[in-house]
Amino acid sequence: MTRAAVLGSPIAHSLSPILHRAAYAALGLDDWTYERHECAEDGLAAYLAEDFVGLSLTMPLKRVALDLADERSDLAVQAGGANTLVRLPNGGWAADNTDVYGIVQALAEGGVTELEHVVVLGGGATAASSLAAAAQLGARRAILAVRTPERAAATAEVGARFGLTVEVRTLTDLAALLTTDLLFSTLPGDGAAPYADLIADAKIPVFDAIYAPWPTALATAVLTTHGTVVNGFAMLLHQAVRQVTLMTGQTAPVEAMRAAGNTELTRREQARRAAQNPT
Repeated sequence: MTRAAVLGSPIAHSLSPILHRAAYAALGLDDWTYERHECAEDGLAAYLAEDFVGLSLTMPLKRVALDLADERSDLAVQAGGANTLVRLPNGGWAADNTDVYGIVQALAEGGVTELEHVVVLGGGATAASSLAAAAQLGARRAILAVRTPERAAATAEVGARFGLTVEVRTLTDLAALLTTDLLFSTLPGDGAAPYADLIADAKIPVFDAIYAPWPTALATAVLTTHGTVVNGFAMLLHQAVRQVTLMTGQTAPVEAMRAAGNTELTRREQARRAAQNPT
């Protein structure tokens, strides 16, 4: 049996097993399994000692994965975190970051292929990957809009490593910051809801990292004005596509993975609504 898995905390609602298992089925990899495990930072080393061939990593493991890996891609080092570990022929581990690829591909599906200036809401790992993706699409300037500017220093440094001029502002300044090519919202939950109408009125494309429940208040507001919204599922899909290729050595079946993910998201949304409105 060939084992891969996703690790993190919390992990119970991860969509990664659905996406990776759909890929294995489409590729005829009948002896491959993909598991889900709750794992804190101090538990990652123990999983690296097991017989996995590949690991997908979510928070809070992306930084520690860099520390524990034997090899690190330049992208993962510059982005300040790895969401992927792949077993090397010598038994060690190679760390990579497929989040940036996922964002670039998601934006391309939404018709966004070139950027000059971006605004990013939030200062965490997804914000860092968003800055890296923006730089790959040609951006040279970025604004990080956050609740606590002093906590965004490390993310701003990521942008600088990719050649961006990064300015850190508070979310309360947002009304003055929306003359831009694209807004990335990496705020958790419905954290962008208080700013939804403001952003919609600016009539700029939006990347919303949330994928469930969907649509968010931000997406609803932007779509009401016939604006462009790229949602987090497209990012999740394409980062998983890249992971499958890295782990299996085969071209990942994008559409089979997309169909499986959409089916699962529909199922979850129906279950959520049923729980809210029991008959």
